[in-house]
Amino acid sequence: MLRWTHLLALTLVACGGTADVEPAAAPAVEPVVEPVLVPGAEEPAMADGVMVTNEADLTGTAVTSPVHVVMGVHGKTVHPAGEIIEGSGHHHIIVDGEPVPEGTVVPSDETHIHFGGGQLEAMVPLTSGEHTLTLQFANGMHESYGPDWSKTITVTVAPSE
Repeated sequence: MLRWTHLLALTLVACGGTADVEPAAAPAVEPVVEPVLVPGAEEPAMADGVMVTNEADLTGTAVTSPVHVVMGVHGKTVHPAGEIIEGSGHHHIIVDGEPVPEGTVVPSDETHIHFGGGQLEAMVPLTSGEHTLTLQFANGMHESYGPDWSKTITVTVAPSE
């Protein structure tokens, strides 16, 4: 979509004139960028599923232990464990393991960390080296929503000094 200043510049150039368009001064406050929708187009939909919302902070460079993980979900709501409420559940982090099949209860052991209180952040202690963290969403009785409701990232933990 052309802005009116671009349109004016193009018009002046096309008519044989020159356009001395100065770059705009940097705004004092960082502008909020919102998507521009074409008339009649639908708003882009976010895919349903879970996400590690701070994934960019955890991947690509070494991190220190404990690792701060921020968990999110789209398409369901977070609710504490204890009862099954349609369309809701809570997070689990699986350290160096696979997503849990749909309908299977997420185990409770040293590699399957439960967040039955509806927590959205965790400090996960890890040894130095490469690890996978699988975020798994499950219902109020810890029954997995399956691999479609999981997200696996790889993190590298720096040796402790």
